[in-house]
Amino acid sequence: MNPIFNLKNKNIIIVGASSGIGRQCAVIFSQLGANVILIARNEERLKDTFNKLDKGNHLIIPQDITEYTKLEEVVNTAVDKIGRIYGFVYSAGIEMTLPLRSMQPFYYEEIFSVNVIAGFELAKIISNKKYLNKNGASFVFISSVMGILGQAGKIAYCSSKGALISGAKAMALELAKKNIRVNCILPGLVETELSNKMLEKLSEESRKSIIDMHPLGLGKPEDVATACTFLLSDASRWITGTNLIVDGGYSAR
Repeated sequence: MNPIFNLKNKNIIIVGASSGIGRQCAVIFSQLGANVILIARNEERLKDTFNKLDKGNHLIIPQDITEYTKLEEVVNTAVDKIGRIYGFVYSAGIEMTLPLRSMQPFYYEEIFSVNVIAGFELAKIISNKKYLNKNGASFVFISSVMGILGQAGKIAYCSSKGALISGAKAMALELAKKNIRVNCILPGLVETELSNKMLEKLSEESRKSIIDMHPLGLGKPEDVATACTFLLSDASRWITGTNLIVDGGYSAR
């Protein structure tokens, strides 16, 4: 691979590393020489990810990220054991499908706590001088095309992903002086364990309709992980505050 995409010896925190896109990011980053810090609630699933990694100075930190007061301890532990942070990928997220009439305030609070607030809290902590790589860093938030398009029954999810997009743009402007780049990736439907279970519950007609909405078909976790690689690497050193849509043509309609 072109050395411009090399992540050798770069320390990268991946939140949501226990499955799906986050897990694939960890695998690919380790193949490119990065040291990865894996964060999620489920320790056993984090170990499964860890066992798929290429050799490196990797670390598992099981943590419920909505316990905000514990997040600085998590980052401090990572820096103490691995070194200052160069990259941060926020791939944690939860989804909910309910019509507006059934929504309650605590549903919004639950989704925003995971999809937005914890990610921004971690970004605030990592951007502290004592934790940050001296040459700056790259932050990547995994949003969704639903953050710019919307879908019936997904008001909380769409609004949280939209908040992630607009917040990351503001963050990019604020952190540029620290040489921190901040970008979002907006995937379409990616074939993960969770999405496959969702599709299995649908009728064949409904399933085909969803797939057909993606002109290039459904995505794979590696399709998003390789986009993350680009945004973390020196190949994107002049890119910040942007949304990279990776959706197989879904949003082109």
